[in-house]
Amino acid sequence: MVVADVVLWKKWYGGVVVLISASTLWFLFERAGYNLLSFVANVLFLLVVILFFWAKSASLLNRPLPPLPDLEISEESIVKAADAMQMLINSALSIAHDIAIGRNLKLFIKVAIGLWVISYIGSLINFLTLVYIGVLLSLSVPVVYDKFQDHIDEKLCVIHRILQTQYRKIDENLLKKIPLPLKKEKKIQ
Repeated sequence: MVVADVVLWKKWYGGVVVLISASTLWFLFERAGYNLLSFVANVLFLLVVILFFWAKSASLLNRPLPPLPDLEISEESIVKAADAMQMLINSALSIAHDIAIGRNLKLFIKVAIGLWVISYIGSLINFLTLVYIGVLLSLSVPVVYDKFQDHIDEKLCVIHRILQTQYRKIDENLLKKIPLPLKKEKKIQ
């Protein structure tokens, strides 16, 4: 099953499973006050008990043991994951370095505004509720966009043009007036 099929509800049972499990988890953790650690521990405990009794009853009744795959992670998949994480961390550190030495004012302002927006939203909404809203939006927005793509694209182009003109005004009136230190070449003796 492809993620696009689930998100666009082409395979409706996949979308229903994601929606019901997200709703159930949100209700358990947010409304019922269940703790994530105790939930994980109870699920694993239940799994271990079921597999233990299945294996014991299978040996007593001469039935096959429960089918368990080899529980190993290949070195190749760990290397791929480590390489991907290294690229992400290096790009984040590069951005942080550029901001810290004051090389890129526009990037600093973008990061500062982005972090402020995240902080503001985080003060209004619980993280789990925000994730749940993200799941609901990821299941509904692609379907709506797929149906009304022409109208949405037209409106987004208008909004993009308005935002570009506003950004140019801010850039000309405010950002270009801020003095930036010139790069000085070191004297070599």
